[in-house]
Amino acid sequence: MYENIKFEIKDSVAIITLNREKVLNSFNFEMADDVIDALNKCKDEAIRAVVFTGSGRGFCAGQDLEEATREGGPSIEEIVDHTYNPIVKLIRALKKPVIGGVNGIAAGAGANLALVCDITFASESSTFIQSFSNIGLVPDSGGTYTLPRLIGMQRATAMMFLGNKVSAQEAKDLGMIYNVVPDAELEQAVFDFAKKLASRPTVGLALTKQALNATFENSLEEQLALEKELQAKAAQTYDHKESLTAFFEKRKPVYKGK
Repeated sequence: MYENIKFEIKDSVAIITLNREKVLNSFNFEMADDVIDALNKCKDEAIRAVVFTGSGRGFCAGQDLEEATREGGPSIEEIVDHTYNPIVKLIRALKKPVIGGVNGIAAGAGANLALVCDITFASESSTFIQSFSNIGLVPDSGGTYTLPRLIGMQRATAMMFLGNKVSAQEAKDLGMIYNVVPDAELEQAVFDFAKKLASRPTVGLALTKQALNATFENSLEEQLALEKELQAKAAQTYDHKESLTAFFEKRKPVYKGK
């Protein structure tokens, strides 16, 4: 179906796997097109959670420099507009959890795409590198927005200025990512976590994601108003009503994501 990614659906979980192993899953236009198409497919109501990961030795090494430097190739502005900005926007707007599974190196745009996921796991041997400064560029793919919010301005600035490697455990300790697991367990751990979320009241999770997306831009008054608006929507869902019925019937609720 796709040439540059793998895409499968299991137990209401969509799994998007970057699959250009020879170049550590670095992005070119073709892989970006595949990812964008797959993310749009994930809007289907039958899909209730998404895993975003890579194949081989790395999650994603960022931009394919062959594409970026070849004669007659796209400009850096065209690459950002075509590849990274649309993917970041799709992940943040998707009305379901997106779980990152970092398997190996996550560099440049690859690191920032991992961090823009709702919840991110990494294997023990994984590393994160804000490598832009090493080639005289500026972090993109939402990095200057996401990273300071995760770890604070001082640490984010140093990481971006230095372009040094950050281990998976350090990333967890700093609050960059959610969890670190042994290399051999990453795939199953991420899928099991996504499957667990997929079985929960996912409309409510989507509304929570909407509120979280707004929290750093809103005043307290604006956020309280948004919470009230979203809470009213959540209260009308099947899953909320099912949870109340199950409570009174003393049974486990069966959520449908509706």
